[in-house]
Amino acid sequence: MTKKRVGIARLDRGGQHFEILVDPDVALEFKLGKPLGVDKVLVHEEIYIDAKKGLRAPAESLKKAFGTTDARKIAEVIIREGEIPMTAEQRRRLTEEKRRQIVEWISRNCIDVRTKAPVPPQRVESALKQVHAAIDPFKPVEEQIPRILKEIQKTLPIKAATARVAVHVPAAYAQRVKGLVARMGKIAGESFNSDGSWDATVEIPAGMQDVLVSKVNNISRGEANIRVVEVVF
Repeated sequence: MTKKRVGIARLDRGGQHFEILVDPDVALEFKLGKPLGVDKVLVHEEIYIDAKKGLRAPAESLKKAFGTTDARKIAEVIIREGEIPMTAEQRRRLTEEKRRQIVEWISRNCIDVRTKAPVPPQRVESALKQVHAAIDPFKPVEEQIPRILKEIQKTLPIKAATARVAVHVPAAYAQRVKGLVARMGKIAGESFNSDGSWDATVEIPAGMQDVLVSKVNNISRGEANIRVVEVVF
């Protein structure tokens, strides 16, 4: 019988460190979005501050950091948001796939400001290597694009069409939506209304319009109002 591999997944949250014991291969599938129960990932249903020493995390620390002491719910957060055990080959493969997606997005949505022509994928790839742009294998492409565009613009004169988007979000979802749009673009103006709702003008790469609308509607359960005001180069 093949011995089951065991690894440690880690997350720092609220100034505290947490660890869980997981099956590395199943943890990777879970983190990539495969529909698995977290119980299939966990080796032990315990949350530790040091798994190797067997030091369990105090209940008060769990409550403070995660708002619950439910080990399964906490483990899910640790796997999705934290660092999971991976081989060098697994990380290389995932990073290269994410790099390909980023190159494709930039080539499709950006132009050379000098010629007004599309930017070939090879030039984008070369610029990424030249500036040593960091690629997160798990972070969505749309959340990495704003940072990466700023980095490669240091060596490659490109520009993406910018969409100015007006957003109105009910109070219950305001903070989560604000965090999302801040990661995807630039908040050009904002105000909180007397009822706690949030109004903002957001500038994002035009190629992200559909993704932004989808994510905002998902968070707000369709209660947000979001519309494109203009698209400019």
